[in-house]
Amino acid sequence: MNSSVYEDIKKAKRIVIKVGTSTLTYPTGKMHIKHIDELARTLSDLHNSGKDIVLVSSGAVGAAMGKMGISERPKETNIKQALAAIGQCELMYLYDKLFSEYHNTVAQVLLTKDDISIPDRKTNTQSTFNTLLDMGIIPIVNENDTVSTEELEIGDNDNLSALVADLVDADLLVLFSDIDGLYDADPHTNPDAKIIPIVADIDSVSASAGGAGTNRGTGGMITKLEAARKVTDANINMIIANGNNISALYDILDGNKIGTLFVSKKNQQYIKEMS
Repeated sequence: MNSSVYEDIKKAKRIVIKVGTSTLTYPTGKMHIKHIDELARTLSDLHNSGKDIVLVSSGAVGAAMGKMGISERPKETNIKQALAAIGQCELMYLYDKLFSEYHNTVAQVLLTKDDISIPDRKTNTQSTFNTLLDMGIIPIVNENDTVSTEELEIGDNDNLSALVADLVDADLLVLFSDIDGLYDADPHTNPDAKIIPIVADIDSVSASAGGAGTNRGTGGMITKLEAARKVTDANINMIIANGNNISALYDILDGNKIGTLFVSKKNQQYIKEMS
């Protein structure tokens, strides 16, 4: 049964990719141009092959911190909102420039909770995504952090990417992190930690999740497990992989076992029975 799950991934047509601040910036806070160029090149190539691509991108606040010479992520909401406004310009400028070099067009989509939870606005949001994808555009999504205090205080782009994957009826969600996948212990402190290649029961691995990620971002493994629960319940497969190797997307879509695969609900029972 495991092999048929990977066959499903090979057939994935509509893919949501999420990248975090740790992938997009250096520890100095400055933009990681090599990673962003690799991201633009890989996603453009996959798009050219016929895939529908949606990119959920963190990094606005982190990009602004680097630009403004701020080393510690601020706690004050008004400062974070101002930094989000500065950093979003920086991010979209780079994305537009680099994707254009690979002959692809991107569009910015900034979302709030209401755009997904209120039925009329959700329908309009879905229509926008479908129209952009039908036009051959790659939507680049972020929370509207400049005006939405909810997202800055309690939200994260792992969960946003899960909501977007469900919204666009994706076949696959790939979360790029700063580690290779989900481990049975914290690999930063335990040298014997082993990666968990496939998960059919999220409750059984919840204890393996750590806390927050880098100083420049807000995510951690806990939020990724929350995202996994959302998308697998929506019958979407999800993979956590290392953001230092964006081109691993090729291997993932070839059906190779990369990172940690969270199996969609429709296949979970079969995996449990086989284990």
